[in-house]
Amino acid sequence: MFKFKDVTYQHFINIKEMDIPGNQINFLVGDSGTGKTTILKMLAKLISPTAGTIYYHQQPLEDIDPIEHRKKIILLPQKAHIFKQTIKDNLIIGLKYHNKSYTENDLINILKEVQLNKKLDDDASLLSGGEQQRLALARILLLDADVYLLDEPSSSLDQFSEKLIIKVVVEYIKKTNKTLIMVTHNLDIANEYADHVIRLDGMKKEVS
Repeated sequence: MFKFKDVTYQHFINIKEMDIPGNQINFLVGDSGTGKTTILKMLAKLISPTAGTIYYHQQPLEDIDPIEHRKKIILLPQKAHIFKQTIKDNLIIGLKYHNKSYTENDLINILKEVQLNKKLDDDASLLSGGEQQRLALARILLLDADVYLLDEPSSSLDQFSEKLIIKVVVEYIKKTNKTLIMVTHNLDIANEYADHVIRLDGMKKEVS
């Protein structure tokens, strides 16, 4: 699905060649500073490589309209913003931006998917950190994208909540035949759930 060819970014990313398969659970692992988040941002066309080319379905990313691209490739950052409004307001804001229709049942069902037992008119600002992360996850899953880019979605959660979030994401991706590219520091999580692991070590890259 994605192919890197002679890609560099500033002084800390230097990837001669790398393939990321579609319709699989892909994990990016490695120490801090090895460029994992930067790779996600390049895949989402938020930033461009210093040199080299990234291909999406054999088409150079630089030739793809960024607005259209971001409708298909959704990035969830480490600290997703939760608006001080209702849970429903937080869920539909992305749908409005992408001009997607929805029903009340769609919203209720996605809350069940992420195991968030709340009402649509509940105040989102009163949710715990783990609940807010599940709400942010539900918001992007509603967009029905082709590819989901997740930057350590469970980094600030306790062990139980972390396992829950990862399990929910992986099950959804497999059930809907989507593609997941997730950054994590937790090698146990990667080894348990990944179809494909990319290990970043400074400017070096290993694939297993």
